[in-house]
Amino acid sequence: MSVVFEKPSLWNRIKPIFTGFDGPLLFAILWLAALGLVTMYSAGFDHGTRFVDHGRNMLLAFGILFVVAQVPPQKLMRLAVPLYAVGVLLLVAVALFGITKKGATRWLNVGVVIQPSEMLKIAVPLMLAWWFQRREGALRVSDFLVALLILAVPVGLIVKQPDLGTAILVLSAGLYVIFFAGLSWKLIIPVMVIGAIGITALVLSEDAICQPGVEWHVLREYQKNRVCTLLDPTTDPLGKGFHIIQGMIAIGSGGLSGKGFMKGTQTHLEFIPERTTDFIFAAFSEEFGLMGFALLLLGFIFLIFRGLMIAADAPSVFSRLLAGAITLSFFTYAFVNMGMVSGILPVVGVPLPFISYGGTAMVTLGLGLGILMSISKSRRFMRH
Repeated sequence: MSVVFEKPSLWNRIKPIFTGFDGPLLFAILWLAALGLVTMYSAGFDHGTRFVDHGRNMLLAFGILFVVAQVPPQKLMRLAVPLYAVGVLLLVAVALFGITKKGATRWLNVGVVIQPSEMLKIAVPLMLAWWFQRREGALRVSDFLVALLILAVPVGLIVKQPDLGTAILVLSAGLYVIFFAGLSWKLIIPVMVIGAIGITALVLSEDAICQPGVEWHVLREYQKNRVCTLLDPTTDPLGKGFHIIQGMIAIGSGGLSGKGFMKGTQTHLEFIPERTTDFIFAAFSEEFGLMGFALLLLGFIFLIFRGLMIAADAPSVFSRLLAGAITLSFFTYAFVNMGMVSGILPVVGVPLPFISYGGTAMVTLGLGLGILMSISKSRRFMRH
């Protein structure tokens, strides 16, 4: 008696590649991507090829998302150590042989010019999630100290470049992993209290510490200027305070419903600096107002909520920690960007996901969302 095995059809073989995607997560991504394209067209239609390039970058991000979503979390875990090691080595190479622009050494020529710090936004949470996966069930205080060391090395190298914006993003992504791994609130609350006291003292002593000639030994001069400008932007309204003042004027002039698509005067009369990159939120708020902001905020809230649900439902410690950290990283991006444009945080180079122009940032976004989709797909296939 012979047994006949029926050869699966081509569709049955490729079907897993195109199925299993998380519907709610995909909906949130498309929602924010649509808002990003509309905003970029309005803010950048008269700004060279910004809109076309933004669309191309977005397609590239979707391509990366699709490819990464096919990689199971177990295989992603194998990439953690080599990706982290390569990233740190490249940061060391930047410190030794990097390209300096406008006083910052952030780039490296390896045939093409790259910014290695971008890699660490994903490599650091990957590495820390791998570390805590290995220590599952036997966590000690020393394990958290090692995790802090793993985090401190790249953050220190990025701060030295200097690139405070990227350092904040890498630091926050790492701290999210450490928090989700079980760091005690008894250790977190004192740090938060000290931070609140420090910020209060900074605000109260602004008149004294922001005087010319007063040196801040921790921060560089331009970083001191950013903090002092945040505390009182009117001290230099046509210089260092110009960005913040114009951003607040644009946001306030949008009112409830905005001035209308492509009708932003602050935007198109060139009062908003970096209107297609770091300060695009000001252009968005001017044209679409509070109602447009509500739609944007709902999109981010839905994305973050869905990402945390994927993390909570993840099948392993590694995937749970990684999904949680990547999801809250999107929150950090949005909060820091909107905060600096609104004048409640210092101006740092942090893009608004989906909305701001930037190829490297869009690639990192696609990679992070692809990892989230991979973790969701793996859970779905395990159930079936």
